[in-house]
Amino acid sequence: MCLCIVRTIFHQFLIVFLLLTPVLAEWNTRDYIRREHSLTKPYQGSGMSVPYWDFLGSTIVTTNYVRLTPDLQSKAGAIWNTVPCMTRNWEIQVQFKVHGRGKDLFGDGLALWYVKDRMQPGPVFGSKDYFQGLAIILDTYSNHNGAHNHQHPYISAMISNGTLHYDHDRDGTHTQVAGCEAKFRNYNHDTHLSIIYKDDTLKVSMDLEGKNAWKECFTVENVLLPTGYYFGASATTGDLSDNHDIIAIKMYELDLLDTQKEEDRSHIIPSAATFEAPRDRAEDPKPAMSGFKTFLWMMFIAIIIIVLVVLGIMWYQKRQEHSRKRLY
Repeated sequence: MCLCIVRTIFHQFLIVFLLLTPVLAEWNTRDYIRREHSLTKPYQGSGMSVPYWDFLGSTIVTTNYVRLTPDLQSKAGAIWNTVPCMTRNWEIQVQFKVHGRGKDLFGDGLALWYVKDRMQPGPVFGSKDYFQGLAIILDTYSNHNGAHNHQHPYISAMISNGTLHYDHDRDGTHTQVAGCEAKFRNYNHDTHLSIIYKDDTLKVSMDLEGKNAWKECFTVENVLLPTGYYFGASATTGDLSDNHDIIAIKMYELDLLDTQKEEDRSHIIPSAATFEAPRDRAEDPKPAMSGFKTFLWMMFIAIIIIVLVVLGIMWYQKRQEHSRKRLY
């Protein structure tokens, strides 16, 4: 009899624990989210404005996504947070989708930003070059430039103090601090990216297969980023194109160590202690001419030679005729 009572109490306790666990987990997550740095559905505030966010270029807002670029050539768009981030340790989770009609040829890609200057259009995936801060670049350009040791799509990080140039012709491989291959195009489900900056360490992870589990892309230590910069996202297309959609951006404030709470980080210059080994810039080899182009080029040379021969013969005959007239 006593054993039955003990079992009943245990079962009731187990049921209560299982019911409360999701509630506690959800509460703990929401306790740290910063709404002023987050973008979630429904997007519209009053009219076409979205609280805490500004838009640039080809960006359009729908009920299900914010589309930075449509699947059309030569488009660029961006969204920028209007509130500077004063948190030292943070995590950004981005729910996004890159998709388009191209099977083998597509581009160009999108970038996620934590930088000093916001709303600055430019050549780096729709935003400013020579920036100050952090760029996480999701490069989809399938016909990549130069000789690399990786395939595309590719995720990389660049940290700049305002003096570094993003070399688009070489996909930024000369200034990146780390990177990894990531096949994130044309999934039927949304894809996710996590960017964690905590205790001067940058960690980028991804969930591309919809498994609700993060897979590490790379981790870089000894990274210095100041407070007071802005979050943003931008994308661009060129001769190749894709839809670049942002579904949600969630920013979480992470715990500080006791020694970090009083430190002023607003005047730090963005830097990284290590970069990937630089590569010598080499021009791409000139593509060999096709058989048809070679045939046309040879025919053109042959015509030039024939014309020169004919002109030479005509000149020689006229000279001979002139010589005979002088003899008579």
